[in-house]
Amino acid sequence: MGRVTSRRRVLRLAGPAVTVGPDTLVVEEPLEIRVAGRPLTVTMRTPGADFDLAAGFLVSEGVVRRADEIAGIRYCAGATDDGRNTYNVVDVVLSAGVAPPDPSLERNFYTTSSCGLCGKASLEAVRTTATWPVRDDPMRIDAALVAELPNRLRAAQRVFDRTGGLHAAGLFSEDGRLLCLREDVGRHNTVDKVVGWALREGRVPLRGTLLLVSGRASFELVQKAVMAGLPVLAAVSAPSSLAADLAADAGLTLIAFLRGSSMNVYSAGHRLGLEDRASVDA
Repeated sequence: MGRVTSRRRVLRLAGPAVTVGPDTLVVEEPLEIRVAGRPLTVTMRTPGADFDLAAGFLVSEGVVRRADEIAGIRYCAGATDDGRNTYNVVDVVLSAGVAPPDPSLERNFYTTSSCGLCGKASLEAVRTTATWPVRDDPMRIDAALVAELPNRLRAAQRVFDRTGGLHAAGLFSEDGRLLCLREDVGRHNTVDKVVGWALREGRVPLRGTLLLVSGRASFELVQKAVMAGLPVLAAVSAPSSLAADLAADAGLTLIAFLRGSSMNVYSAGHRLGLEDRASVDA
C-alpha cells in the first residue's frame, strides 16, 4: 500500500521573516483499474481504500449492482518492467454470468464530463441504467440535523488535518451517525470509495442514508448517488445545472451551499419537511 502523505522541505514567508522547515503533502498517484486483466480506466487518487474505489466505480458505471457480482479484487504484481508491485494497479474479477464492461477502447463512460453527451442524453443514460429508484425512498431528516453534518465530517478528516489538501465524502444515517468516511485528492474518488465500501459491506442500495461531499455537487456526483440508490446528497458548495436536473428527474434530494444553518434545497425538499414552511421571494 502506498503512502497517504509525503514530507517536503519548504520555504515559509511570513512578512519579512523566511524560515525553512518540513511540510506534509497529500500523495497523488495513478490507479489503473482492470477487469479480468483488461485495463478499464486510470484515475489519479490518494492511495488507500483502493478496492472500495474500484468497486464503487463499477457500481457507478452500472457494471455491478451487488457484492456477490464481484468474485475478487487484487493488486497486480509485476506492474512494472522489473516485476515490482506498485500497488497502483488493481484487477477486478467478476462473478460468473456478470457481463464485462464494453471492451471498446473508444468507449467514453457517460460519467465523464467530457463525454460529449447533451444534457437530455445524460439524464436518459442514468434513467435507463439505474437499478434502484430513489424517488419513493421514505427517508426523512431534520434540516437542523443536516446543518450539523459538515462539522461532523470535518472532525473525522484525519488526513486533512495534516495536509489541508483533500476532499471528503461521508455517509450518514437518518439519525446523523457517520457510517463511512473517505478522503482523496479527487472529489469523484471519495464518492466511489464510499459506495464501494457500502457494496462490499452488502449495504447497496443505500436507502435511508445521506451522502455529504466537501466540495461542489456536479452531475457526476449526483449520478453516482443515484446509481447507488442514495436518496439524499448534500454539498458544502454549489451544484451545477445538470446536477440539479438529474436530481429532480430521479427524485433525489439535492442540498447545496450547506454552511452553518443555511442551505439551498434544489429538489425533493419534502424529505426535510420544508414545503409547508416556505415563503415565496419577491
